Amino acid sequence: MPFKAQTITNADASLKNTGEAKKPALVVGIVVDQMRYDYLTRFSDKYTDGGFKRLIREGFNCEDANFNYIPTYTAVGHTSIYTGTTPENHGIISNDWYDKYLKKSIYCVDDDTYYTIGAEKGGKKSPNRMAVTTITDEVHLSQGRKGKVIGISIKDRAAILPAGHTANAAYWFEGGNDGKFITSSFYMNQLPKWVVDFNNSGIAEKYMNTTWNTLYDIATYTESIEDDNPFEGTFKGMDRPMFPYNLKKIRKDNGNFELLKAIPFGNSILEDFAEATVKGEELGKDAYTDFLAVSFSSTDYVGHRFGVDSKEVEDTYLRLDKDLSDFLTFLDTYVGKGNYLLFLTADHAAVQVPSYLQSLKIPAGYFDEDGFKEFLNTTAKSLYGTDAIIENVSNFQVFLNREKLDELHLDLNKVEQDLSDRIINFNGIYKVVTAHTLQSASFNDGILAALQQGYNQKLSGDILMVPYPATIDYSKTGSTHGSAYTY
Repeated sequence: MPFKAQTITNADASLKNTGEAKKPALVVGIVVDQMRYDYLTRFSDKYTDGGFKRLIREGFNCEDANFNYIPTYTAVGHTSIYTGTTPENHGIISNDWYDKYLKKSIYCVDDDTYYTIGAEKGGKKSPNRMAVTTITDEVHLSQGRKGKVIGISIKDRAAILPAGHTANAAYWFEGGNDGKFITSSFYMNQLPKWVVDFNNSGIAEKYMNTTWNTLYDIATYTESIEDDNPFEGTFKGMDRPMFPYNLKKIRKDNGNFELLKAIPFGNSILEDFAEATVKGEELGKDAYTDFLAVSFSSTDYVGHRFGVDSKEVEDTYLRLDKDLSDFLTFLDTYVGKGNYLLFLTADHAAVQVPSYLQSLKIPAGYFDEDGFKEFLNTTAKSLYGTDAIIENVSNFQVFLNREKLDELHLDLNKVEQDLSDRIINFNGIYKVVTAHTLQSASFNDGILAALQQGYNQKLSGDILMVPYPATIDYSKTGSTHGSAYTY
């Protein structure tokens, strides 16, 4: 699936009737970062009855539910899920993007007007770049802000954006030497006691002093390729990407608690924290609907490092299935079965490792961004005598220097088209379209329609490019995402 790997909704039978639905005491939104839909079927034989299978069995499985846009990145996906719209409207056009007004690259949730709560750094954040409201905002507004809304994740953006503008709190995991869940002064001036207690419990240290081995006998992991292969990255301090991973031995070389984000135990500690959040805030315990937005991010880190066909990814999802089962059982007990409404989806999926596909003689490749920039500068010089009209190249977009165009008396639309006519000849480029075209034409389907829904007139570049399928700007080990292709 290209944009949201799947949507699964779970409602107890008491919520599914022909009359008026019972108002849930708690809504839980779960996003699994980088989850492909086929993970539901590929690993199904090893899933427990209480995790993914329970959601499908007791809920509704939407097999082809997408927001069609480019680019499919974490911040964009989470924002689209919770706002119900695309970057064209919500304004989160990537994780990082070039700000043509500030003349620098910015991060989606950075905000220097706030400060870190709970650590020395990592908390100068807010959702202020998101231009519209979220479903979590609307739940708050509909109740006079009497219910509680909280977002939690390993990643800051995956906690902040789903929680919306009116959230009571958003918490994310600060790695390095901290190993704590932190927040921003956008939400509060000090951490609640239950968060402090969780951080001081030693649970992060417990996970880091273990060994990551396969949950089941590795010989049964037949849905994945061989464990030792040249298409996977690995951790610093290790020569080969093979189980087992002695976390205590390699943690120092891999950023100490940063390593926890990159292994399945990052999902496990988030599940622990989710339970602590529900109990600490007494979610689902009064007359108003509360909303907990949970995003499991370690799946993305593992997928990037090892690729979608790896045994590491398979093991990560088998462990996540158990974490989900534990969380659902907890909700049944604490909130009450039939008193909560839960959905699970993904912000994006990921392509198979192109070098692996190439080894099978399947068309795939790697985009040479440095070579492209050199090509673009050379092209600009040949056409206009200077490359100063090229201001920035990022996220498969070209930003032109408007001041330089004015100085040279060059027409913006013509320059866009002239450069586009030449960019299409660069290796790995499948489609090129100008901002002028996206503003003046309407595309109803296909790649250009997705590009149009990801294009924000105020924020996006002047020329937008689409690479060929399975062509990525990434290392030759591990994999990534961002395109509109179905995977």
